[in-house]
Amino acid sequence: MAVVHIRDDAIWLKHIEGDVTLQERIRQMAVGETLELEVGGVRGKWQRMRDGRDGRPTYGIKPLWAMKLVWAMWRSEAARAVEIREVPTSDSYLAALRPLLSEWDTPEDELAYGDL
Repeated sequence: MAVVHIRDDAIWLKHIEGDVTLQERIRQMAVGETLELEVGGVRGKWQRMRDGRDGRPTYGIKPLWAMKLVWAMWRSEAARAVEIREVPTSDSYLAALRPLLSEWDTPEDELAYGDL
């Protein structure tokens, strides 16, 4: 079981314990790339953060949409740790096509169709 410590507005690699594979997955993500995680029993989208102004990589992910509200609520409570896991893509065919259909991967499309 992997856990993440809620200490910041984002999840940093050093705050994830017990899942080296997830840490490496986040490390290998492109800036702006998203993934779906289940954190504390709540499924939500997360986005890889931009690199620093000096060019150094920023190994953190920030919550998007409704997960942003949930994360802010948890952050306002006392410091704690919750379970975390990556939600597998249900359709491997669509997952393989994702890089080819990037023009459909916009915040507007996510807002309109993200719950489907």
